[in-house]
Amino acid sequence: MRNTITTEQLLDVDLFSPLTELQIEEIVRKSSISSFKKNRIIYEDGEEIKNVYFVLEGSVKLGTNASNGKTLIKNIAYANEIFGENIFTSFVQRKEFAEAMRDATVLIIPINTFKQIAASNHQFAQAITRVIIERLQNLEERMQSFVFKKAKKRIIDFIRKTASLKGIKIGLDEILIHHGMSHKEIAFLTDTSRQTVARVLGELKRENIIHFSARKPSKILIRDIVALG
Repeated sequence: MRNTITTEQLLDVDLFSPLTELQIEEIVRKSSISSFKKNRIIYEDGEEIKNVYFVLEGSVKLGTNASNGKTLIKNIAYANEIFGENIFTSFVQRKEFAEAMRDATVLIIPINTFKQIAASNHQFAQAITRVIIERLQNLEERMQSFVFKKAKKRIIDFIRKTASLKGIKIGLDEILIHHGMSHKEIAFLTDTSRQTVARVLGELKRENIIHFSARKPSKILIRDIVALG
């Protein structure tokens, strides 16, 4: 895993493209890099907000724990994505937890540095605002799906969306996705149950629409994106 980051590497990231080279250099100089093993907590719900985070490698899940003991996974941040970015509020404590979903390397940017740069670069501030709005819209879409769509359709939508975001085309028609999640975690994201996820994925596999192995269920090969529905 990485233990350094260069100015040139950040300049190649779309999110940071509005920044000047001097601003990128300031981020690199004042930030640190940490590696987190799978299931390691990066920050806790209720923790004081001190940093903004950027995924260099791996993936991170963001969620909240309800009083009834259930966990809501709000979002998943993959490589070259930011998290913990909703800092432009009066809140001084986190309203979510962040946990490494797979082994992850993360750039940790002090909140004061991040705010100062956002305040001095309007385009960058707009880019961060778009990220926040998009994630709020995704949560709203999930609520609507929960009300209006059946469980199987929600799971299929998860596969399709993951394919559009992270899919790798194999050959002419097949798409490989490495979502890195257990059935339980997919259930959290689709507001279903672990048993329902296993059943639906099994049905799609028997219909030869998707394929996955018992040894590596976190990788799904979509054989027919059209038949997926």
